Amino acid sequence: MEDRHVSLPSFNQLFGLSDPVDRAYFAVFDGHGGVDAARYAAVHVHTNAARQPELLTDPAGALREAFRRTDQMFLRKAKRERLQSGTTGVCALIAGATLHVAWLGDSQVILVQQGQVVKLMEPHRPERQDEKARIEALGGFVSHMDCWRVNGTLAVSRAIGDVFQKPYVSGEADAASRALTGSEDYLLLACDGFFDVVPHQEVVGLVQSHLTRQQGSGLHVAEELVAAARERGSHDNITVMVVFLRDPELLEGGNQGEEDPQAEGRRQDLPSSLPEPKTQDPPRS
Repeated sequence: MEDRHVSLPSFNQLFGLSDPVDRAYFAVFDGHGGVDAARYAAVHVHTNAARQPELLTDPAGALREAFRRTDQMFLRKAKRERLQSGTTGVCALIAGATLHVAWLGDSQVILVQQGQVVKLMEPHRPERQDEKARIEALGGFVSHMDCWRVNGTLAVSRAIGDVFQKPYVSGEADAASRALTGSEDYLLLACDGFFDVVPHQEVVGLVQSHLTRQQGSGLHVAEELVAAARERGSHDNITVMVVFLRDPELLEGGNQGEEDPQAEGRRQDLPSSLPEPKTQDPPRS
């Protein structure tokens, strides 16, 4: 198991941030070639983000810089200790009433709002035309084996680590931001071991089915989603995180589309309502 995940609903307290904006951070890192890169990223990405002065004014930019710095730091460690591992990563930072996401590779985050999937990002895969062009411009190549791969090895075009595949496998993250209205149901972060077998549009039905059976309890929903991916034939590492942005009891019975009269009040205090932290073939990631 080379994945790692991070849940920090009390981000401000952890880093001594005293401004009035509540923050919560969640991340999934999908390692390949060993666990070292994923373990390193799970410790350093959010720490590097907290150290960026622009975290207060440009959170998405701070997340991008955090990924870049973590990659640079791990590459130095990898050269020193002869480590060959790498990791994809996706993180979500809720800052007040705004959601910021950043990612490298093919781990993904989706938002479900009133029962509808909202796409937040595009994974970094070598078959993407812009990624293929970037790799070839650097002198690398993209070839198809069992899937599209960078230089015949990695099935992702961006990652932390992978010292021998730099610069073709880039450590530069993408980021995006979205205002939250209070009508959002939940975030789901997962690695490719989940999304390769569970399409985005099927997530809603699986979560809804769980909430109906459990009478609105969101406990163990992530474990059930992992089990669903296994049943569908995933043999990869599988990590899933579900971050409820509204009380899951309000979603039980297919009520995602109904207005929540208390949404406006929660809109100002999203992070504090979240749960407490719980902290060989060619690799796909």
